[in-house]
Amino acid sequence: MRVDVVNIDGASTGRSVELSETVFGVEPNDHVLYLAVKSYLAAQRQGTHKAKERGEIKGSTKKLKKQKGTGTARAGSIKNPLFKGGGRVFGPRPRKYQLKLNKKVKALARQSALSYKAKEEKIIVVEDFNLDAPKTAQIAKLLKNVGAQEKRSLMVIGPEDRNFLLSARNIKNAEVTNPNELNTYAILKAGYLLIKESAVEALNNY
Repeated sequence: MRVDVVNIDGASTGRSVELSETVFGVEPNDHVLYLAVKSYLAAQRQGTHKAKERGEIKGSTKKLKKQKGTGTARAGSIKNPLFKGGGRVFGPRPRKYQLKLNKKVKALARQSALSYKAKEEKIIVVEDFNLDAPKTAQIAKLLKNVGAQEKRSLMVIGPEDRNFLLSARNIKNAEVTNPNELNTYAILKAGYLLIKESAVEALNNY
């Protein structure tokens, strides 16, 4: 499929680029998308939660009262989970939440997400331009000119385009990445996918 290339003013340049059908034209697999999003969100969890159990609470282990004849429940120590300040029963412990996915599954998920964006016509290819210094106003103007300022946008640029990255990081609902770091969750979350012309080839080789 071919997509027109626009300039920073949002006007057509008269040129177009070819988006690979094997990446942007596959039949989306919803279950693979679910697995990829689940894996990404799980990896964001630190898993450092911890509660002290009765063996870790500071306090005496002396038996509080005799076993029988008190008319109340037996109690072994002040660290009993039933008492205030006692240890927690089956409390959370540090753990890893990572969900491992095979490379082919991850690739299919990215292709499915990109194909959804292509079907919805939410992909905009912008011609290459260089910024001499970080200029947030230039990127904000670009988003406005292409009609993407009202929705969340994901901009895919080259890994060496540092000034573009610095210019866009302070814009609300805008995220910048490069082809090597593009993930399924970010694609699905974005309303528009803006791709610099020089990054198209890298995406076509996914």
